[in-house]
Amino acid sequence: MALPDEDFNEEEPFHGAEDANGTQGAAVETSEEQPVGISVAVVLAVCACVFLSIMLVILNKCGQRSKFSIKRSVVLAQEDNLALALQFMDGNSSPHSSVEAKLEGLKSSFVENPQYFCNTSSWALSPSVRHLKRREIVLKWELGEGAFGKVFLAECHNLSPTQEKMLVAVKTLKEATESARLDFQREAELLTVLQHEHIVKFYGVCTDGEPLIMLFEYMKHGDLNRFLRSHGPDAKMLDNGNGQSFGQLTLSEMLQIATQIASGMVYLASQHFVHRDLATRNCLVGHGLVVKIGDFGMSRDVYSTDYYRVGGRTMLPIRWMPPESILYRKFTTESDIWSFGVVLWEIFTYGKQPWYQLSNTEAIECITQGRELERPRTCPSEVYDIMQSCWQREPQQRQSMKHLHSCLQAMAKAPPVYLAILS
Repeated sequence: MALPDEDFNEEEPFHGAEDANGTQGAAVETSEEQPVGISVAVVLAVCACVFLSIMLVILNKCGQRSKFSIKRSVVLAQEDNLALALQFMDGNSSPHSSVEAKLEGLKSSFVENPQYFCNTSSWALSPSVRHLKRREIVLKWELGEGAFGKVFLAECHNLSPTQEKMLVAVKTLKEATESARLDFQREAELLTVLQHEHIVKFYGVCTDGEPLIMLFEYMKHGDLNRFLRSHGPDAKMLDNGNGQSFGQLTLSEMLQIATQIASGMVYLASQHFVHRDLATRNCLVGHGLVVKIGDFGMSRDVYSTDYYRVGGRTMLPIRWMPPESILYRKFTTESDIWSFGVVLWEIFTYGKQPWYQLSNTEAIECITQGRELERPRTCPSEVYDIMQSCWQREPQQRQSMKHLHSCLQAMAKAPPVYLAILS
Protein backbone atom coordinates (compact mmCIF):
# COMPACT_ATOMS: atom_id res chain seq x y z
CA MET A 1 0.00 0.00 0.00
CA ALA A 2 1.41 3.38 -0.98
CA LEU A 3 1.57 5.77 1.97
CA PRO A 4 1.28 9.53 1.68
CA ASP A 5 4.51 11.37 1.33
CA GLU A 6 5.89 12.64 4.63
CA ASP A 7 6.70 15.99 2.97
CA PHE A 8 3.05 16.57 1.93
CA ASN A 9 1.86 20.18 2.57
CA GLU A 10 -1.77 20.30 3.77
CA GLU A 11 -2.25 23.85 2.41
CA GLU A 12 -1.85 22.59 -1.18
CA PRO A 13 -5.01 21.44 -2.97
CA PHE A 14 -5.55 17.65 -2.76
CA HIS A 15 -8.41 15.91 -4.44
CA GLY A 16 -8.83 12.44 -2.94
CA ALA A 17 -5.61 10.46 -3.38
CA GLU A 18 -6.77 7.00 -2.35
CA ASP A 19 -4.88 3.96 -1.09
CA ALA A 20 -5.31 0.54 -2.65
CA ASN A 21 -8.34 -0.25 -0.42
CA GLY A 22 -10.14 2.96 -1.59
CA THR A 23 -9.76 4.78 1.72
CA GLN A 24 -8.64 8.41 1.97
CA GLY A 25 -5.69 9.62 3.97
CA ALA A 26 -4.99 13.19 5.13
CA ALA A 27 -7.27 14.62 2.44
CA VAL A 28 -10.33 14.15 4.64
CA GLU A 29 -9.23 16.83 7.14
CA THR A 30 -8.37 19.38 4.40
CA SER A 31 -11.70 19.14 2.53
CA GLU A 32 -13.63 19.78 5.76
CA GLU A 33 -11.71 22.98 6.71
CA GLN A 34 -11.61 24.56 3.21
CA PRO A 35 -15.21 26.13 3.10
CA VAL A 36 -14.69 27.75 6.51
CA GLY A 37 -11.45 29.43 5.37
CA ILE A 38 -13.07 30.74 2.18
CA SER A 39 -16.01 32.19 4.11
CA VAL A 40 -13.71 34.00 6.53
CA ALA A 41 -11.68 35.44 3.63
CA VAL A 42 -14.83 36.69 1.84
CA VAL A 43 -16.15 38.38 5.00
CA LEU A 44 -12.77 40.07 5.59
CA ALA A 45 -12.65 41.28 1.96
CA VAL A 46 -16.18 42.73 2.15
CA CYS A 47 -15.39 44.51 5.43
CA ALA A 48 -12.21 45.95 3.90
CA CYS A 49 -14.12 47.26 0.87
CA VAL A 50 -16.79 48.88 3.03
CA PHE A 51 -14.14 50.47 5.25
CA LEU A 52 -12.24 51.85 2.25
CA SER A 53 -15.45 53.22 0.71
CA ILE A 54 -16.34 55.02 3.94
CA MET A 55 -12.84 56.47 4.19
CA LEU A 56 -12.98 57.72 0.59
CA VAL A 57 -16.32 59.47 1.19
CA ILE A 58 -15.03 61.10 4.38
CA LEU A 59 -11.81 62.24 2.72
CA ASN A 60 -13.74 63.60 -0.26
CA LYS A 61 -16.04 65.65 1.95
CA CYS A 62 -13.18 66.95 4.03
CA GLY A 63 -11.32 67.96 0.90
CA GLN A 64 -14.32 69.91 -0.43
CA ARG A 65 -14.86 71.64 2.86
CA SER A 66 -11.26 72.77 3.03
CA LYS A 67 -11.57 74.39 -0.40
CA PHE A 68 -15.12 75.72 -0.23
CA SER A 69 -15.85 76.35 3.41
CA ILE A 70 -18.36 79.04 2.39
CA LYS A 71 -21.12 78.04 0.00
CA ARG A 72 -21.07 80.23 -3.09
CA SER A 73 -23.31 80.44 -6.11
CA VAL A 74 -21.79 81.72 -9.32
CA VAL A 75 -24.34 82.45 -12.00
CA LEU A 76 -23.03 83.55 -15.38
CA ALA A 77 -25.39 85.33 -17.70
CA GLN A 78 -25.95 83.68 -21.09
CA GLU A 79 -27.06 85.53 -24.18
CA ASP A 80 -29.76 83.09 -25.25
CA ASN A 81 -31.44 82.81 -21.86
CA LEU A 82 -34.82 84.54 -21.65
CA ALA A 83 -33.96 85.53 -18.11
CA LEU A 84 -30.62 87.07 -19.08
CA ALA A 85 -29.04 88.89 -16.16
CA LEU A 86 -28.14 92.51 -15.96
CA GLN A 87 -24.43 92.27 -15.68
CA PHE A 88 -22.08 94.37 -13.63
CA MET A 89 -18.49 93.41 -14.38
CA ASP A 90 -15.53 94.73 -12.46
CA GLY A 91 -13.01 95.40 -15.19
CA ASN A 92 -10.23 96.26 -12.72
CA SER A 93 -10.14 92.96 -10.85
CA SER A 94 -6.69 91.40 -10.68
CA PRO A 95 -6.05 87.65 -11.15
CA HIS A 96 -6.02 85.54 -7.98
CA SER A 97 -3.73 82.65 -7.27
CA SER A 98 -5.86 80.28 -5.22
CA VAL A 99 -8.96 78.46 -6.46
CA GLU A 100 -11.08 80.05 -3.74
CA ALA A 101 -9.89 83.53 -4.67
CA LYS A 102 -10.73 82.92 -8.32
CA LEU A 103 -14.24 81.82 -7.45
CA GLU A 104 -14.71 84.81 -5.20
CA GLY A 105 -13.47 87.12 -7.95
CA LEU A 106 -15.82 85.53 -10.47
CA LYS A 107 -18.78 86.02 -8.19
CA SER A 108 -17.98 89.67 -7.66
CA SER A 109 -17.73 90.16 -11.43
CA PHE A 110 -21.39 89.43 -12.08
CA VAL A 111 -24.45 90.79 -10.31
CA GLU A 112 -27.83 89.52 -11.47
CA ASN A 113 -30.81 91.79 -11.83
CA PRO A 114 -33.45 90.66 -9.33
CA GLN A 115 -36.22 91.74 -11.67
CA TYR A 116 -35.33 88.83 -13.97
CA PHE A 117 -33.57 86.16 -11.90
CA CYS A 118 -33.71 83.88 -8.91
CA ASN A 119 -30.58 82.58 -7.20
CA THR A 120 -29.83 79.65 -4.91
CA SER A 121 -27.27 81.21 -2.60
CA SER A 122 -27.85 81.75 1.10
CA TRP A 123 -29.46 84.91 2.49
CA ALA A 124 -26.76 87.27 3.75
CA LEU A 125 -26.38 90.95 2.90
CA SER A 126 -22.93 92.27 2.13
CA PRO A 127 -21.33 94.34 4.92
CA SER A 128 -21.02 97.22 2.42
CA VAL A 129 -24.81 97.69 2.43
CA ARG A 130 -25.89 100.26 5.01
CA HIS A 131 -28.45 99.03 7.57
CA LEU A 132 -30.98 101.44 9.07
CA LYS A 133 -33.20 101.05 12.15
CA ARG A 134 -36.95 100.66 11.59
CA ARG A 135 -37.71 103.16 14.35
CA GLU A 136 -35.88 105.82 12.34
CA ILE A 137 -38.24 105.46 9.35
CA VAL A 138 -41.68 107.11 9.41
CA LEU A 139 -43.96 106.31 6.45
CA LYS A 140 -46.07 109.23 5.17
CA TRP A 141 -48.08 108.08 2.17
CA GLU A 142 -48.06 105.63 -0.71
CA LEU A 143 -46.43 106.65 -4.00
CA GLY A 144 -47.11 103.54 -6.04
CA GLU A 145 -47.22 99.76 -6.15
CA GLY A 146 -45.54 97.04 -8.18
CA ALA A 147 -45.28 93.26 -8.27
CA PHE A 148 -42.63 93.33 -5.51
CA GLY A 149 -44.61 95.53 -3.09
CA LYS A 150 -45.34 99.21 -2.45
CA VAL A 151 -43.33 102.43 -2.59
CA PHE A 152 -43.91 105.07 0.09
CA LEU A 153 -42.80 108.58 0.79
CA ALA A 154 -41.17 108.54 4.20
CA GLU A 155 -39.12 110.56 6.63
CA CYS A 156 -35.85 109.06 7.77
CA HIS A 157 -33.98 110.25 10.86
CA ASN A 158 -30.20 110.19 11.29
CA LEU A 159 -29.63 109.43 7.62
CA SER A 160 -27.45 112.45 6.96
CA PRO A 161 -24.98 114.06 9.38
CA THR A 162 -26.15 117.50 8.23
CA GLN A 163 -29.91 116.88 8.50
CA GLU A 164 -31.91 115.56 11.44
CA LYS A 165 -34.50 114.06 9.07
CA MET A 166 -35.02 113.96 5.32
CA LEU A 167 -37.60 112.75 2.81
CA VAL A 168 -36.87 109.41 1.16
CA ALA A 169 -38.63 106.94 -1.12
CA VAL A 170 -39.13 103.59 0.58
CA LYS A 171 -39.48 100.40 -1.42
CA THR A 172 -41.06 97.53 0.53
CA LEU A 173 -40.93 93.78 -0.14
CA LYS A 174 -44.42 92.30 -0.21
CA GLU A 175 -43.60 88.61 0.22
CA ALA A 176 -40.45 87.72 2.15
CA THR A 177 -39.95 84.32 0.51
CA GLU A 178 -36.41 82.95 0.24
CA SER A 179 -36.33 83.76 -3.47
CA ALA A 180 -37.62 87.31 -2.88
CA ARG A 181 -35.06 87.86 -0.13
CA LEU A 182 -32.26 86.80 -2.47
CA ASP A 183 -33.53 89.22 -5.12
CA PHE A 184 -33.65 91.93 -2.46
CA GLN A 185 -30.09 91.09 -1.41
CA ARG A 186 -28.64 91.24 -4.93
CA GLU A 187 -30.41 94.49 -5.79
CA ALA A 188 -29.15 96.15 -2.60
CA GLU A 189 -25.57 95.04 -3.24
CA LEU A 190 -25.73 96.24 -6.83
CA LEU A 191 -27.19 99.65 -5.97
CA THR A 192 -24.54 100.17 -3.30
CA VAL A 193 -21.86 99.88 -5.98
CA LEU A 194 -23.48 102.28 -8.48
CA GLN A 195 -22.73 105.87 -7.46
CA HIS A 196 -23.26 108.73 -9.94
CA GLU A 197 -24.96 112.13 -10.01
CA HIS A 198 -27.47 110.89 -12.60
CA ILE A 199 -28.22 107.53 -10.98
CA VAL A 200 -30.88 107.55 -8.24
CA LYS A 201 -29.05 107.45 -4.90
CA PHE A 202 -29.51 104.35 -2.77
CA TYR A 203 -29.25 104.92 0.98
CA GLY A 204 -29.54 101.45 2.47
CA VAL A 205 -31.89 98.79 3.82
CA CYS A 206 -33.92 97.94 6.88
CA THR A 207 -34.09 94.21 7.63
CA ASP A 208 -35.05 94.11 11.32
CA GLY A 209 -38.64 92.89 11.07
CA GLU A 210 -41.12 92.86 8.21
CA PRO A 211 -41.47 94.07 5.55
CA LEU A 212 -37.94 94.34 4.23
CA ILE A 213 -37.24 97.93 3.12
CA MET A 214 -34.95 99.75 0.70
CA LEU A 215 -34.39 103.50 0.94
CA PHE A 216 -33.76 105.78 -2.05
CA GLU A 217 -33.53 109.51 -2.53
CA TYR A 218 -36.91 111.11 -3.13
CA MET A 219 -37.42 112.67 -6.58
CA LYS A 220 -40.35 115.04 -6.15
CA HIS A 221 -41.66 115.05 -9.74
CA GLY A 222 -41.85 111.28 -10.12
CA ASP A 223 -41.08 109.33 -13.28
CA LEU A 224 -40.03 111.14 -16.45
CA ASN A 225 -42.78 109.69 -18.65
CA ARG A 226 -45.55 111.27 -16.58
CA PHE A 227 -43.54 114.47 -16.28
CA LEU A 228 -43.24 114.71 -20.08
CA ARG A 229 -46.95 114.11 -20.60
CA SER A 230 -47.87 116.72 -18.00
CA HIS A 231 -45.64 119.23 -19.81
CA GLY A 232 -46.81 118.45 -23.34
CA PRO A 233 -49.56 119.62 -25.69
CA ASP A 234 -52.02 117.02 -24.34
CA ALA A 235 -51.41 117.82 -20.66
CA LYS A 236 -54.99 119.00 -20.00
CA MET A 237 -56.41 115.87 -21.59
CA LEU A 238 -54.23 113.69 -19.33
CA ASP A 239 -54.51 115.52 -16.00
CA ASN A 240 -57.53 113.49 -14.81
CA GLY A 241 -59.44 116.64 -13.94
CA ASN A 242 -56.86 117.89 -11.45
CA GLY A 243 -56.89 121.29 -13.08
CA GLN A 244 -53.11 121.57 -12.72
CA SER A 245 -51.55 123.07 -15.83
CA PHE A 246 -47.86 123.23 -16.70
CA GLY A 247 -46.19 124.96 -19.60
CA GLN A 248 -44.69 122.96 -22.45
CA LEU A 249 -41.06 122.01 -22.27
CA THR A 250 -38.71 124.03 -24.46
CA LEU A 251 -36.11 122.57 -26.78
CA SER A 252 -33.39 123.63 -24.37
CA GLU A 253 -35.12 121.80 -21.49
CA MET A 254 -35.63 118.63 -23.56
CA LEU A 255 -31.96 118.63 -24.53
CA GLN A 256 -31.05 119.16 -20.87
CA ILE A 257 -33.09 116.08 -19.94
CA ALA A 258 -31.54 113.99 -22.72
CA THR A 259 -27.99 115.05 -21.80
CA GLN A 260 -28.45 114.02 -18.17
CA ILE A 261 -29.73 110.57 -19.11
CA ALA A 262 -26.82 110.17 -21.53
CA SER A 263 -24.42 111.11 -18.72
CA GLY A 264 -25.86 108.39 -16.48
CA MET A 265 -25.65 105.85 -19.30
CA VAL A 266 -22.01 106.76 -19.99
CA TYR A 267 -21.28 105.89 -16.36
CA LEU A 268 -23.15 102.57 -16.56
CA ALA A 269 -21.31 101.68 -19.78
CA SER A 270 -17.98 102.49 -18.12
CA GLN A 271 -18.91 100.01 -15.38
CA HIS A 272 -19.85 97.37 -17.98
CA PHE A 273 -23.41 97.52 -16.70
CA VAL A 274 -26.25 96.59 -19.05
CA HIS A 275 -29.52 98.23 -17.99
CA ARG A 276 -31.86 96.26 -20.33
CA ASP A 277 -34.88 98.43 -19.54
CA LEU A 278 -33.91 102.02 -20.26
CA ALA A 279 -37.07 104.09 -20.86
CA THR A 280 -38.54 107.37 -19.62
CA ARG A 281 -40.73 105.41 -17.18
CA ASN A 282 -37.53 104.27 -15.48
CA CYS A 283 -36.05 107.75 -15.06
CA LEU A 284 -37.01 110.09 -12.23
CA VAL A 285 -37.26 113.89 -12.11
CA GLY A 286 -36.28 116.01 -9.13
CA HIS A 287 -36.09 119.67 -8.23
CA GLY A 288 -34.60 121.99 -10.84
CA LEU A 289 -35.22 119.55 -13.70
CA VAL A 290 -32.59 117.11 -12.39
CA VAL A 291 -33.09 113.74 -14.08
CA LYS A 292 -31.68 110.42 -12.82
CA ILE A 293 -31.85 106.85 -14.01
CA GLY A 294 -33.57 104.54 -11.57
CA ASP A 295 -36.13 101.76 -11.53
CA PHE A 296 -38.26 100.91 -8.52
CA GLY A 297 -39.69 97.95 -10.44
CA MET A 298 -43.15 99.53 -10.43
CA SER A 299 -43.14 100.10 -14.17
CA ARG A 300 -44.01 96.49 -14.99
CA ASP A 301 -47.38 97.02 -13.35
CA VAL A 302 -48.03 100.74 -13.91
CA TYR A 303 -46.88 100.57 -17.53
CA SER A 304 -47.98 97.01 -18.25
CA THR A 305 -48.82 97.83 -21.89
CA ASP A 306 -45.14 98.69 -22.47
CA TYR A 307 -44.17 95.07 -21.80
CA TYR A 308 -44.66 91.88 -23.78
CA ARG A 309 -45.17 88.76 -21.69
CA VAL A 310 -43.07 85.75 -22.73
CA GLY A 311 -43.54 82.25 -21.36
CA GLY A 312 -46.12 83.29 -18.78
CA ARG A 313 -43.66 85.14 -16.51
CA THR A 314 -40.92 87.09 -18.28
CA MET A 315 -41.98 90.55 -19.43
CA LEU A 316 -39.90 92.22 -22.14
CA PRO A 317 -40.00 95.90 -23.18
CA ILE A 318 -39.98 94.96 -26.87
CA ARG A 319 -40.78 98.50 -28.14
CA TRP A 320 -37.43 99.67 -26.71
CA MET A 321 -35.44 96.59 -27.78
CA PRO A 322 -33.16 96.19 -30.83
CA PRO A 323 -33.54 93.28 -33.29
CA GLU A 324 -30.75 91.20 -31.69
CA SER A 325 -32.46 91.37 -28.30
CA ILE A 326 -35.86 90.44 -29.71
CA LEU A 327 -34.61 87.65 -31.96
CA TYR A 328 -31.72 86.23 -29.94
CA ARG A 329 -32.17 87.58 -26.38
CA LYS A 330 -28.81 89.32 -26.67
CA PHE A 331 -28.40 92.31 -24.33
CA THR A 332 -25.27 94.44 -24.40
CA THR A 333 -24.13 98.04 -23.99
CA GLU A 334 -25.03 98.44 -27.69
CA SER A 335 -28.61 97.29 -27.04
CA ASP A 336 -28.83 99.99 -24.34
CA ILE A 337 -27.73 102.53 -26.98
CA TRP A 338 -30.67 101.46 -29.17
CA SER A 339 -32.98 101.97 -26.18
CA PHE A 340 -31.48 105.41 -25.56
CA GLY A 341 -32.48 106.40 -29.11
CA VAL A 342 -36.05 105.39 -28.26
CA VAL A 343 -35.82 107.45 -25.04
CA LEU A 344 -34.86 110.48 -27.15
CA TRP A 345 -37.94 109.83 -29.28
CA GLU A 346 -40.08 109.68 -26.12
CA ILE A 347 -38.68 113.01 -24.90
CA PHE A 348 -39.43 114.82 -28.16
CA THR A 349 -42.96 113.37 -28.39
CA TYR A 350 -43.73 114.38 -24.77
CA GLY A 351 -43.96 110.81 -23.53
CA LYS A 352 -45.79 108.96 -26.29
CA GLN A 353 -45.44 105.19 -26.45
CA PRO A 354 -43.16 104.02 -29.29
CA TRP A 355 -45.19 102.41 -32.07
CA TYR A 356 -48.34 103.43 -30.17
CA GLN A 357 -50.49 102.74 -33.25
CA LEU A 358 -49.34 99.09 -33.39
CA SER A 359 -49.87 95.97 -31.30
CA ASN A 360 -46.87 94.29 -29.68
CA THR A 361 -46.72 91.68 -32.43
CA GLU A 362 -46.85 94.35 -35.15
CA ALA A 363 -44.18 96.39 -33.35
CA ILE A 364 -41.90 93.33 -33.23
CA GLU A 365 -42.39 92.84 -36.97
CA CYS A 366 -41.55 96.49 -37.73
CA ILE A 367 -38.39 96.50 -35.58
CA THR A 368 -37.03 93.20 -36.90
CA GLN A 369 -37.72 94.25 -40.53
CA GLY A 370 -35.70 97.45 -40.10
CA ARG A 371 -38.40 100.10 -39.94
CA GLU A 372 -37.69 103.19 -37.81
CA LEU A 373 -39.81 105.48 -35.68
CA GLU A 374 -40.75 108.63 -37.54
CA ARG A 375 -39.17 111.96 -36.70
CA PRO A 376 -41.29 113.78 -34.07
CA ARG A 377 -42.80 117.07 -35.25
CA THR A 378 -40.89 119.18 -32.72
CA CYS A 379 -37.58 117.36 -33.14
CA PRO A 380 -34.64 119.09 -34.89
CA SER A 381 -33.02 117.08 -37.68
CA GLU A 382 -29.76 117.07 -35.70
CA VAL A 383 -31.44 115.24 -32.82
CA TYR A 384 -33.20 112.83 -35.17
CA ASP A 385 -29.81 112.04 -36.72
CA ILE A 386 -28.64 111.00 -33.25
CA MET A 387 -31.70 108.76 -32.87
CA GLN A 388 -31.00 107.09 -36.21
CA SER A 389 -27.36 106.52 -35.25
CA CYS A 390 -28.67 104.57 -32.25
CA TRP A 391 -30.91 102.42 -34.46
CA GLN A 392 -28.27 100.90 -36.73
CA ARG A 393 -29.13 97.25 -37.24
CA GLU A 394 -25.55 96.12 -36.68
CA PRO A 395 -24.67 96.77 -33.01
CA GLN A 396 -21.06 97.63 -33.86
CA GLN A 397 -22.20 100.48 -36.13
CA ARG A 398 -24.04 102.32 -33.34
CA GLN A 399 -22.32 105.37 -31.90
CA SER A 400 -20.83 104.98 -28.43
CA MET A 401 -22.71 106.44 -25.49
CA LYS A 402 -19.80 108.73 -24.76
CA HIS A 403 -20.01 110.18 -28.29
CA LEU A 404 -23.79 110.61 -28.02
CA HIS A 405 -23.39 112.43 -24.71
CA SER A 406 -20.81 114.82 -26.22
CA CYS A 407 -23.10 115.60 -29.17
CA LEU A 408 -26.10 116.31 -26.94
CA GLN A 409 -24.01 118.36 -24.54
CA ALA A 410 -22.79 120.58 -27.38
CA MET A 411 -26.30 120.87 -28.78
CA ALA A 412 -27.71 121.84 -25.36
CA LYS A 413 -25.25 124.75 -25.20
CA ALA A 414 -26.30 125.99 -28.66
CA PRO A 415 -29.80 124.65 -29.52
CA PRO A 416 -31.05 124.87 -33.10
CA VAL A 417 -32.96 128.15 -33.52
CA TYR A 418 -35.49 127.15 -36.13
CA LEU A 419 -37.38 124.79 -33.78
CA ALA A 420 -38.96 127.77 -31.99
CA ILE A 421 -40.80 128.59 -35.23
CA LEU A 422 -42.16 125.03 -35.53
CA SER A 423 -43.40 124.90 -31.97
